[in-house]
Amino acid sequence: MKRIGIVGAGRFGSSLAQSLVERGVEVLVLDRSRDVVDRMAGIVAKAMEGDATDEGTLEAAGFRDCDIAVVAVGSDMQSSVLTTLMLKDMKVACVIAKAVGDVHGKVLQKVGADRVVYPDRDVAARLARSLVSPSVLDYVEVAEGISVLEVAAPMAFVGRTLGELQIRKKYGVTVLVLRRAPQEGEAAQETIVSPDADDTVQLGDTIVIFGLDEKLRRLEQEIR
Repeated sequence: MKRIGIVGAGRFGSSLAQSLVERGVEVLVLDRSRDVVDRMAGIVAKAMEGDATDEGTLEAAGFRDCDIAVVAVGSDMQSSVLTTLMLKDMKVACVIAKAVGDVHGKVLQKVGADRVVYPDRDVAARLARSLVSPSVLDYVEVAEGISVLEVAAPMAFVGRTLGELQIRKKYGVTVLVLRRAPQEGEAAQETIVSPDADDTVQLGDTIVIFGLDEKLRRLEQEIR
C-alpha cells in the first residue's frame, strides 16, 4: 500500500487526505493545530501535532518512510520552503508542494520540490474549462504540457467505432479508457481499458484521453 504524508491539513490538505483515504492510500498528517489533528485522527492512519520545520518531528510522524510527501502549507512561505527542504534532505522520493504564487513556486522548485501545485489556479482552470467546454468532465495535468482529459462522448462520436473516428490520427491523442453508462438494471458502469479500434462509442459513454495540452485543446474545440 502506498504511504503519503501531508503537512498541513487546512482546506486543501484535509480534502486531499480524505480523497486519498477513499482510494485506499495510507495517509499520515502533520499539523500545528491540536484541533485539526483531533479532527483528522478519525480519518487518516496517523495524525500528529507538531512543527514540520523540525526534522525530528517529521521523523516521528513517519515521513521518512513515505512514498510521497505533500507540503500543503501555503500561507506560511517560510515554513513551506523549510519543510520542503527538510523532506528532500530526508530522501523522500517525491515531494509535492503547494504554492500561493509564482515567486513562492519558484523558491519551492529551487529547494528541490519535485512538483509545485497551485490549487486556486488549478480550480480556476478547471472551472474555465467546464464553462467553455461543458462536455469536459475532468482534467488532470500529469506533467508539464501533458494532461489526461475525461469527456462526455459527443453525439458525433456515438454509434461509431474508435477505428472509424481515428482519434489518434486526427488529433494526435490516445484514448486510454472508455466508460459505459450503466445499463438499465445495472449498478456499475463498464470500464474498458485500452479499448480496441472495434469498440463502438455508445450514448452516455465517457472517454478518457491522454495527450499534449495543445492537441487536447484542439479536440475540445471540435467537440463543444
